[in-house]
Amino acid sequence: MKRQVIAAIFIVFFVLAAVGGLIYTNYRFATQNPGGYDFLARWAGARLFITEGLSPYDAEAVTRIQTLYYNRPARPDEDQVLFAYPFYTIFIVGPFALIEDFTLARALWMTVLEISVLLMAAACLRLTGWRLGVAMSAVYFLFTIFWYNSLRAVINGNIVALIALLVPAAALAIRAGQDEAAGLLLALMFIKPQLALLPVAFIIWWAFWQRRWRLIVWTVGALAFLVLAGMAFIPDWPLQNLREVLRYTSYSPATTLQEALIEWWPGIGRQLGWGVTLILSLVLLSEWWLGRQRDFRGFLWTLSLTLVASQWIGITTDPGNFLILFLPMILAFAVWEERWGRRWVIVAIMALLFFGLWALFLSTLKYTDQPMQSNVLFIPLPLFLLAALYWVRWWAIRPPRLLVETLKAREE
Repeated sequence: MKRQVIAAIFIVFFVLAAVGGLIYTNYRFATQNPGGYDFLARWAGARLFITEGLSPYDAEAVTRIQTLYYNRPARPDEDQVLFAYPFYTIFIVGPFALIEDFTLARALWMTVLEISVLLMAAACLRLTGWRLGVAMSAVYFLFTIFWYNSLRAVINGNIVALIALLVPAAALAIRAGQDEAAGLLLALMFIKPQLALLPVAFIIWWAFWQRRWRLIVWTVGALAFLVLAGMAFIPDWPLQNLREVLRYTSYSPATTLQEALIEWWPGIGRQLGWGVTLILSLVLLSEWWLGRQRDFRGFLWTLSLTLVASQWIGITTDPGNFLILFLPMILAFAVWEERWGRRWVIVAIMALLFFGLWALFLSTLKYTDQPMQSNVLFIPLPLFLLAALYWVRWWAIRPPRLLVETLKAREE
């Protein structure tokens, strides 16, 4: 008993020391490298509301946030730095908005996002059943931390790192039959509604056919609570937020693959974009119908496909949000190893994704008021994952017992 207490104290001390070291490192980084622009608008909007009662969507709030960003109001052709998120985002960002020093608040927020990324990686392993040795675990977590989509999200302060954790966490809760917890997690995904819309719609569709009524009720109920809780402070916040969302596409770079295609090929880009939307819509409708009564293994594959397709189907997004595609990637890797072994191939693919995405980002980087990623980053990761998911589809949706029987039959 005494040894257990000493071990627990040591673990707590180690964790606190690690978190403290991470906060210090992030603070030094934030001091020497101004940025965190995805976090700035949310932090400033939440702070203006908490300290002054000013709506983060109000014209005065917008001007003051722009002044923090540019040291002046934004010009019409510049990023308008709008709050642009649902009001209930303040419930998450609020504690950081109490900190007056943005650099310190950013350092703490970066720490939360880094921990979220690590927990996301651990949750994906548990969810997919991919077992790694010591050496491969080191490779896996180093890849996770320094991969383009992870590191960019952390440095910019993009809340997508938290959303990317909620996806496998909710799936784990669904597998464990903890539908109440899953519903709460799914509702929180609507901090970024454009990322949550299709995945949560599929989960509700699947839950309906599985008669998982508690999952549906808790998801819808928790989301309604968040909306109504915000309306208790600002009754018309949904309309105010909608106005900002509608303004967003007028000053942002391409926010869909379809817009990027129009920029690249003005003559046929629009038709190509509609073609992509139509094909992916038909694919999803087909897979959702086939997947409505699949077991959890099939559910997980269909959810992964939905996550990937949602980034190309025409819903507003950004390659900076592609961290949410981490689960589909790990599912593909796990099934590959389950079926074929040859872990060195997976390591080679991870290396290609790691160095390839960083090389593509750096070689196409544009500088305005901040470094801007190229629209070409809309292409490689979703394209790879769509191919990978369909490559492993048969094996991914079959129950483990059927897989074992099939392998034995082929060996005989």
